[in-house]
Amino acid sequence: MLEIGSPNSLFFRTNTTCNNLLRELQQIWVEIGESEAEKDRMLMELERECLQIYQRKVDEAANSKARLHQSVAAIEAEVASLMAALGVLNINSPIKVDKSSKSLKEKLAAVTPLVEDLRIQKEERMKQFSDVKAQIEKISGEISGYSDHLSKTMICSLTLEEQDLTLRKLNEYQTHLRTLQKEKSDRLNKVLGYVNEVHTLCGVLGADFTQTVCEVHPSLHRTDHEQSTNISDSTLEGLEQMIQKLKNERRARFQKLKDVVASLFELWNLMDTPQEERTKYGRVTYVVRSSESSITEPGILSTETIEQVSDEVDCLSKLKASKMKELVMKRRSELEDLCRITHIQPDTSTSAEKSSALIDSGLVDPSELLANIEVQINNIKDEAQSRKDIMDRIDRWLSACEEENWLEEYNLDENRYSAGRGGHVNLKRAERARVTINKIPIMVDNLIKKTVAWEDQTQKSFLYDGVRLVNILEDYKLTRKQQEEEKKRYRDQKKRQDLLLTQRESIYGSKPSPRRSSSFRKPNGYSISNGNGSVPPTPRRSSVGTTTPDLLLTPRSYSGHHRQNGYFKEVRRLTSTPLNFVAIHKEDTVSTSYTSIYSSEPDSPLQG
Repeated sequence: MLEIGSPNSLFFRTNTTCNNLLRELQQIWVEIGESEAEKDRMLMELERECLQIYQRKVDEAANSKARLHQSVAAIEAEVASLMAALGVLNINSPIKVDKSSKSLKEKLAAVTPLVEDLRIQKEERMKQFSDVKAQIEKISGEISGYSDHLSKTMICSLTLEEQDLTLRKLNEYQTHLRTLQKEKSDRLNKVLGYVNEVHTLCGVLGADFTQTVCEVHPSLHRTDHEQSTNISDSTLEGLEQMIQKLKNERRARFQKLKDVVASLFELWNLMDTPQEERTKYGRVTYVVRSSESSITEPGILSTETIEQVSDEVDCLSKLKASKMKELVMKRRSELEDLCRITHIQPDTSTSAEKSSALIDSGLVDPSELLANIEVQINNIKDEAQSRKDIMDRIDRWLSACEEENWLEEYNLDENRYSAGRGGHVNLKRAERARVTINKIPIMVDNLIKKTVAWEDQTQKSFLYDGVRLVNILEDYKLTRKQQEEEKKRYRDQKKRQDLLLTQRESIYGSKPSPRRSSSFRKPNGYSISNGNGSVPPTPRRSSVGTTTPDLLLTPRSYSGHHRQNGYFKEVRRLTSTPLNFVAIHKEDTVSTSYTSIYSSEPDSPLQG
């Protein structure tokens, strides 16, 4: 049995039908009476027509097969191309799997979904590439300054490599994009840093920030977001040059303002400008004490600020010219006060009288004269600093001399041992004074050594109110030695007087009356020696203007002798007062009177 639908079954059915039709046709031809030749001709024609129909159908089927083969081949090639472009792993194609068991249409139907899927993947991959390319082109354009040549080169490069849509290539583009994004971020931060620095410099200089940055590129100060900030090399270079230009301008203005403010300070000090007026320029005065890079206050170096300070300097300069003589006299007075305090002789070339005469005559510029006095003041301050140690020793020596004078006055007080108010305090002071007085010779010797060492070091004499200190100290030592010798002679004389008084008592058996002996004392408390003048002097302070026959020479007493210009009114002199003995003046006067009486007796040992 033949299966229905099979090729053999179809041929059998067709053959049966043709035979039936052929028999029917032959019957018709018999009935018609056709000749055998005509029958053969018509059968040949019928066979030819059938062959033509079969051939046409075969040709059509062959063409259809060829087209199916082409479609399958084209799809297979497209699959291969898509897989190669997308970088998909080489999977088994449905076309090649079980090739002998599937018809062309089945193969075509099986591979069509794969093709569609690969096409979708390609479109998505193309979109990814397009997005990455667009960002790369944009950032590259921003970095290159929107150069048309570089942009075209980049587009051509991307177009030529468009067939490579693999993930590897996409990752390369994405890596390149990230690199460009990082470079853009770095450049943008650098540009913003430069712009901020320009903004700060413009603020300090009082310049127009918008106009300044727009000179480099308009996008650096945009008011909308349509145009991105330019980050090209030319913009960075322009910003660097602008910053350097602004820094140079800041340096020049800083130095100018610093000079002007220094002049302003100098004029303020010369004119003794009140603090209230100085406060007006407080925001610029700190420039003198600041560095250039630390100045950030807006407008501090603007031309308006510098002109304002310069105008003030010009105003003070004009005022200074009118008050220059007054300033010279004031500074000269300050110089003399400083010399008085430090006991240094001032330079007489700039004395008040000479300075006034020179200014009035117009022979000397008051500014030069003032500068000369300023130099002298500085020299005096420097010298006073080098003399400080010696001056401190002089003060201690003079203080010891004052204690010595006080002790002598204290010893002359008959009521010093009374239990009155403050008596114990004076006793303690007297004890301390005796300890201090014993140190005076050592103090003087050390002071001489220090002074000589200072003179050797400075190669000049140490003058105290115009007199060499070594000479003062040597005179003091000599006078003190003479006093000591006088004290010794006095004690020897007193011993002799006491001996005579003892002999007188042994002869007459009586003592002089205290009232009679006290009548020999002078009202001022000084004692009288036996025909040799007054008792040797010891250091004692006296009031200003007191004159005494003998002086224990000290630097202050020298200043009283040698300086008559009125600078030193507090001159300490060492007067001739009784020696540092307790209650000597009583025995002294008594012994003097008895000596004179005893010498008048006939049997006196002093006769003859």
